[in-house]
Amino acid sequence: MLQVKICGITQVEQAQAIASLGATALGYICVARSPRYISAENIAPIVATVSRSAPQIEHFGVFADAPLPQILNVTKTAGLGVIQLHSNESPATCQRLRDVLNQADLSAVKIVKAIRVRTSKDLETALSYEACVDSLLLDAYHPEQLGGTGETLDWRSLQSFSPNRPWFLAGGLNPGNVLTALTQLAPNGIDLSSGVERSPGNKDLSKVAQLFDQLRTYNNT
Repeated sequence: MLQVKICGITQVEQAQAIASLGATALGYICVARSPRYISAENIAPIVATVSRSAPQIEHFGVFADAPLPQILNVTKTAGLGVIQLHSNESPATCQRLRDVLNQADLSAVKIVKAIRVRTSKDLETALSYEACVDSLLLDAYHPEQLGGTGETLDWRSLQSFSPNRPWFLAGGLNPGNVLTALTQLAPNGIDLSSGVERSPGNKDLSKVAQLFDQLRTYNNT
C-alpha cells in the first residue's frame, strides 16, 4: 500500500480532516527558521487528538542538524513516532540517534533520512544510510530551503534507485502531477507539503481531497 504523508501540519482541525481523507502520516516541521515551524508543545495536542480517532496514523517530526538531546526532547514532548532528519546528518549521526532512542526506551521510534538530490552521486549517498535508518526520502535540492519549495525532481533519473529500505518520494508533488510521477517510479510512499497548501503551514483541504481522488485512480489501475 502506498504511504501518503502530508507534511507541514500546524492546525489540529486540518490534521483531523487530512487523516480522515486518507493520509497515512502527518509531518511537523521542528526547524525554527521554517515558515511551517511548530513547537513540540503545539504538536502534542494535534498528535493526541488525531491518535484518538485514527491511531494508525504515523507522526513525523522533521529536524535539520539539531542536537540529539533536542531531538529526543521534542520527540518525547510531542509524542512523535518517526524522526525525519532533513539536512546534513551523517550515517554516524543516525546511528548515534538510534542508540540514544534505545537508551531512552524509545526503540519503536523510526528514523527517516531525507536526501536532497542534485546529482546521481546523491543517490549513491542515500544508499550509505541503509544500515542505520528505517526509511529514506528523496527531495528536490534547493540552495536556501530544506524543503517545501514546490520544485520537482527529475523522476526519470530516479528509475534505477532501488534501496534496501522503503523510500518516500517528495519534491513538488501535487494533485496535478502525482500520477505522472507514480507511472515513472514505484516509491513506497509520497510526501507532499507546498503542493496542497494555501500558504506555508495552512493546508488547502480541497487540494488534499483532489490528491486522494487521483490516488484512488492510481490504486485501481
